[in-house]
Amino acid sequence: MPNAKVLVLRAAGVNCNEETAYAFEVAGAETKQIHINQLLENPNLVDEFAAVALPGGFSYGDDISAGRVLAVELDTRLGDVLRQLLQRGGLILGICNGFQALIKSGLLTGPESKEISNSATLVENECHHYVDRWVTLKANGKKSLFVDGDGTLELPIAHAEGKFVAADDGSLDSLFAADRVVFQYTDQTGSETTEFPANPNGSQRGVAGICDETGQVLGLMPHPERFIFPWQHPQWTRDKSRTNCDGMSIFHHAVKNLKA
Repeated sequence: MPNAKVLVLRAAGVNCNEETAYAFEVAGAETKQIHINQLLENPNLVDEFAAVALPGGFSYGDDISAGRVLAVELDTRLGDVLRQLLQRGGLILGICNGFQALIKSGLLTGPESKEISNSATLVENECHHYVDRWVTLKANGKKSLFVDGDGTLELPIAHAEGKFVAADDGSLDSLFAADRVVFQYTDQTGSETTEFPANPNGSQRGVAGICDETGQVLGLMPHPERFIFPWQHPQWTRDKSRTNCDGMSIFHHAVKNLKA
């Protein structure tokens, strides 16, 4: 059986496409990096793939706000083909800037939606500056096809606009009730936190990543593609017995659920 194919989207300012493609390949997928301009000329290229990945970086220089320009392109010009991808069982992953674009495009509301959702967004970090550090996450694998079961992960973050805010308490409660909150920042006790630095951006209830209603779309601020080898962890020289690379688990679970 041929390996499932993943489209890794490139755009001006995106700078994590190589790492994201490599992580998917290590997990067993075949990848192809395609520039957004090629896709806009021929949106039906998406039909060749089982998944689309939106890597991190600073798409279009984060003009207006982080991911906003790419979000408009996704919604107005690529929304139909991406929703068709979901309807045939495909997956979409947005990492950091990709998450910012997904949530602002409305694609995280699910395959049936054609309206941009205003129920939640990502804004400037509470600390008002760029933060680059490692964080501990609590995972909820009840719905997302990128996570298997519950547990904790350690991943690096690097962003200036990663604070997750919901339109109101009801919208936030609904996300939790539907098991759509996939990752939360936690403190040393394993409890969700809004306190810096364990929560690096001040996200409400520590939200670090969410999925759509189907579990096929995942957006998260941490960078799983930056922890696919043991030596990428800051403690690797002190604990050389470490073999689990938490970032790889996300790619492995994704590939396991891909349909070639």
